[in-house]
Amino acid sequence: MHIVTCAAPVNIAIVKYWGKRDETLMLPLNSSLSVTLNPVQLRAKTTVAISREFDKSRMWLNSVEQNIDNPRLQNVFREIKQRAYRCHSEKNNCGNREDMLNWHIHICSENNFPTSAGLASSAAGYSCLVSALAYLFGVDGEISDIARLGSGSACRSMYGGFVEWDMGRCNDGSDSVARPVASNEHWPELRALILVVTDDNKKTKSTEGMQKSVNTSELLKTRVERIVPHRINEIKEAIRDKDFDRFAEITMKESNQLHAVCLDTFPPIEYLTEVSRRIMNLVHRFNKLCGRTKVAYTFDAGPNACLFLLEEDVPRVLSLIRHFFRPVNSCFESFIHGLPIEVPRVTTDDVLTISMGIMPDTIQYVIYTNVGCGPQRLDDCDHSLLDEKGFPKRCR
Repeated sequence: MHIVTCAAPVNIAIVKYWGKRDETLMLPLNSSLSVTLNPVQLRAKTTVAISREFDKSRMWLNSVEQNIDNPRLQNVFREIKQRAYRCHSEKNNCGNREDMLNWHIHICSENNFPTSAGLASSAAGYSCLVSALAYLFGVDGEISDIARLGSGSACRSMYGGFVEWDMGRCNDGSDSVARPVASNEHWPELRALILVVTDDNKKTKSTEGMQKSVNTSELLKTRVERIVPHRINEIKEAIRDKDFDRFAEITMKESNQLHAVCLDTFPPIEYLTEVSRRIMNLVHRFNKLCGRTKVAYTFDAGPNACLFLLEEDVPRVLSLIRHFFRPVNSCFESFIHGLPIEVPRVTTDDVLTISMGIMPDTIQYVIYTNVGCGPQRLDDCDHSLLDEKGFPKRCR
C-alpha cells in the first residue's frame, strides 16, 4: 500500500468568479483573484491510499462515505493518471508506477470548517486531493488545471498568498490556470475575520446558480466584458502597493456586484440574509466613524461574511461584533476561534455613533486568521486519516 496525506487552504475570492463558458472543463467566463487563508485555521486534510488489495475505490468525507462516481471526481482521476503516465514515459520510468495506476484507491478527507455554507470547501477539498494524488503518482509541474476540473476555484488554492485564476483563451482549457500574484509574506499586517452566520447547506448550490445567471442575467454579460478586466488590474496594483483603502473598496464592490448579478438572475437568487446585510451596514458605519476605509466585507455564494482589515484594527472591530451580534448562551472565548486575540470592551462612543440595533445570537462564531501558504504534504503518520489497512480511522 502507498499512502500520502496533504493539507490545503481555503481561498476567498476578492474579484469574483461567477459563470462558466465550459461546464465540463470548468472554464470561467472571467478571470478572478483571491486571498489564500492560513490553513492552520481553515483547511481541508486528505489522505489517499492505493493498494492492489483494495477490491474497489472508495471515498469518505467528514467520516461519511461518498459516491466516488461523481463526474468531476472521475475527471480529476482520469487527468492525473494520464499526466502520471506521460511523466513516467518521458522519464523512462513506467514499470511499477504504471501498475499502480490500475490499483483501486481509498480517499479520506475532512474539513475543519463548515462544508457547504459558502466558505469554499470544495476548493480546499479538490486542491488537497490533487496535491495528494500528484505526490502519490509522482506527477511534476503545473497541476492547478487538474484541480480546476474538480472545482473551478480549487486551482486558486494551489498557491499561498494572493492568486489569480487566468480565464484562458484555449478551448481545451490548457491556459486556464492559477498564478501567484504575491506571496503570503507580502502583506503581513493583513487579517481576515470569517463570520459564520450559518453552517447549513445552501438552498441554491453555486453550480446551479451560475448556470441560471449565465442564461438570464444581462448584468453578468456587462460585468464580464467591461468591468472585471479593469478590476483585476486595479486589485493587483492595490496588493502590490499594500494600499488597503483601494483594496477594500474594490473587494466590497466586487461582493456587491456578485450579489447584484444573483438578483438580476431570473428567478432571482438570494444568498445574503438579514444578518449578512446587517454586517455590511456595520462595516460601512464603522468606516464612516473612522473617516476612512478600515474594514472590507466580501460574501461568496452564502450568507457568511469574510472581513478583511489590518491587524491593528482587529480588537476594536471584534468588540463591535461582540456587542451587536453577541452570543447569548456561550462565552465570548468560545465565540472566537483561530489566532489568539484579546478583545477590549466596546466603547460607549463607538456604540452611540454607529447607532445600530442589536441582533443577539445571530453569528454562530468568528474565525480570526491571516494570509497563508498553499498545500503542504504531511509526512507524520499521525496526520493520516486512514489506518494501516487503508480504511478511515474514524467512520460513522
